[in-house]
Amino acid sequence: MEWKTLLYEKTDAVLKITANRPHALNAQSRLMILELDEAFSMAVEDEDVRVIIVAGAGKHFSAGHDIGSAEEIEDQKKHPVGPGMPENMKRLSHLYLETCLRWRDVPKPTIARVQGYCIMGGLMLASCCDLIIASEDALFADRSVRWGGSHVQYFSMPWELGPRKTKEHLFTGDYLNAQEAFQLGLVNSVVKREELEEETMKLAQRISLQDPFALKMAKFSVNQTLDIQGQRQALEAAFNNYMVTIPHRQTLGTYGPDAWSEGVQEQIKKRDEKFGDTSAEK
Repeated sequence: MEWKTLLYEKTDAVLKITANRPHALNAQSRLMILELDEAFSMAVEDEDVRVIIVAGAGKHFSAGHDIGSAEEIEDQKKHPVGPGMPENMKRLSHLYLETCLRWRDVPKPTIARVQGYCIMGGLMLASCCDLIIASEDALFADRSVRWGGSHVQYFSMPWELGPRKTKEHLFTGDYLNAQEAFQLGLVNSVVKREELEEETMKLAQRISLQDPFALKMAKFSVNQTLDIQGQRQALEAAFNNYMVTIPHRQTLGTYGPDAWSEGVQEQIKKRDEKFGDTSAEK
């Protein structure tokens, strides 16, 4: 398959899927999400693949969903969302919730290799993975409340950070640095930036020595334990809460083509200036 937004590289039993839009901080366009879904499906069917690494090209893992690149704006014109909440809910559930649930349940171990920004949509993608290895400069954030929303579409954060730290993070919108993310249990380990690729591959190759069926069943048992505790129901309920905030965000002028037409960077500047932040994520 010819990929437009990804790199798909196999090294023995390890597959590396790399978001390849560094010019847009690896912001996830509609096309990238569809290609990610296809890449995971291909990996599942490939019996030679035992472990999957998910990475981002360049300085950042992913600065979130793409709402401002020229490619995405053109794509939105070709694939517009119909009017009203029903069409929005169908589109957003298909792109953001259903895909993440599938990626979470891929029957092979997955490792997110994170550097730089891992924000909102990027955080969703990393959280779908079984393990997260972060470089020392990694920054994690869900800044939805700053946009007048509740949280991202795939809201696993209470399960990752615990309820109190999740509330603190959402209420402030501040970044979690790599060490904070490690201490809270969001990431498995933190390494130097220059060692990130090597250390992630080393872990993936070590895992790949295991029996694939045993790995599959081990992962299934952990995910099933979370589901018995209510994780999947909570994720689906949280998505509905997210959808309720969309009309509010439209009223605030922080959601939709009209809001993004003035430029994403200008919107971010307005959003963050009262907090004293000078971030430049998409």
